[in-house]
Amino acid sequence: MIFITGGERSGKSDFAIKIAMKKAKRAFLATGEGFDDEMRSRIERHKRERGDLFDTFEEAIEIDKTLALTKNYDVCVIDCMTTWLGNLIFHNANVEERIGKFLSALNGNEIVISNEVGMGIIPAEKMTRHYVETLGRLNQNIARVADEVYLMIAGIPLKVK
Repeated sequence: MIFITGGERSGKSDFAIKIAMKKAKRAFLATGEGFDDEMRSRIERHKRERGDLFDTFEEAIEIDKTLALTKNYDVCVIDCMTTWLGNLIFHNANVEERIGKFLSALNGNEIVISNEVGMGIIPAEKMTRHYVETLGRLNQNIARVADEVYLMIAGIPLKVK
């Protein structure tokens, strides 16, 4: 399992796809929801870019159930934890329960993508602090079980583990 983290537009997804393309049977688990025109446009652009190179699964909340469908793939790119956590909060899901189910469902064939959002100032607003802290703990848990961890900076992968 590989975990890729970094800032916004740092090259995480491109790096993950480059790694995944070395495998024969590829899945892509997309967590985005088209809440507005900009997000719907972004989702459609990503679909066009992937084309038929991956079997694509779209799931905004119960990604643990989708991982059960990808266990026989050589690789499953999960893009991304940042969006997924936002979905959980938006839909008032039980965040800790969903995270536990996700971590238990990992098959070991995943390339998990997430943002590193806690490197700046502490957010003033309570909900934003909760989001940053929860994503930070989620990232730590994923990194702990991952075989490899990369931090992306300006399109350059730095191997951390």
